[in-house]
Amino acid sequence: MQNQQFQSQNYVITEELALAVNASRTLGRPLLVKGEPGTGKTQLAIEIASSLDVPLFQWHIKSTTKAQHGLYEYDAVSRLRDSQLGDEKVQDINNYIVPGALWDAFDSEADCVVLIDEIDKADIEFPNDLLQELDRMEFYVHETRQLIKAKKRPLVIITSNNEKELPDAFLRRCFFHYIQFPDEDTMKRIVDVHFPDLKKDLLSAALGVFFDLREVPGLKKKPSTSELLDWIKLLVTEDIPADALQADNPRSLIPKLHGALLKNEQDVHLFERLVFLNRKKQV
Repeated sequence: MQNQQFQSQNYVITEELALAVNASRTLGRPLLVKGEPGTGKTQLAIEIASSLDVPLFQWHIKSTTKAQHGLYEYDAVSRLRDSQLGDEKVQDINNYIVPGALWDAFDSEADCVVLIDEIDKADIEFPNDLLQELDRMEFYVHETRQLIKAKKRPLVIITSNNEKELPDAFLRRCFFHYIQFPDEDTMKRIVDVHFPDLKKDLLSAALGVFFDLREVPGLKKKPSTSELLDWIKLLVTEDIPADALQADNPRSLIPKLHGALLKNEQDVHLFERLVFLNRKKQV
């Protein structure tokens, strides 16, 4: 995999991000990707696997997730139940060992990509509990006294929304990249991938509204790239003209179909007040 270049027609990758991906592959270290929600962190792993035509093993982290879950789980309850029922398969403990995403990746004969998604959702000990497994690419199954070693070192992509600090020992073992929120030129390229036939005046008007909205002070949740794409899809479907989005349009205080961009009533009310006050000043 190391000599293959990551290219995708469905994902706009900046030069800095491409360098980070290649650096991670060269060093054989996990790529830790941080950034705002909606900046394409999860999609990055999906597109890398698709571009390189290799398997993708996804591990989506929740608040209750433990590091052990990514390795394997021992279903003791099922074994006890089968024992009570006299099922012969209880004689083989392997019937109750359920491999996790890392085990599947380590067992892969081919190059592969592992996605550990939103690692900061788990408790603070979670990253430290994976140090040895990600460093040495091996782990021990105590129930079967079996050492599982990676047949090929996978490319590990770890995403974080920066909701909590990660341990220094874990950070030392990763190559880090922060995905900056796309500027207007990059956003145009992203939109063009999804809507290649979009009229230029509608694109310009939509991006103007979108970036102005993100600059509103006090906004609880800024709209993300994915929300912009949803909004543009609705504008195209409903055949909303570009002039309906202009700031001087007196028929609407907030953008058409704003529910795709503004996700709570506080932000809607805040935006309405600011636009209203701004127009009063202009009168």
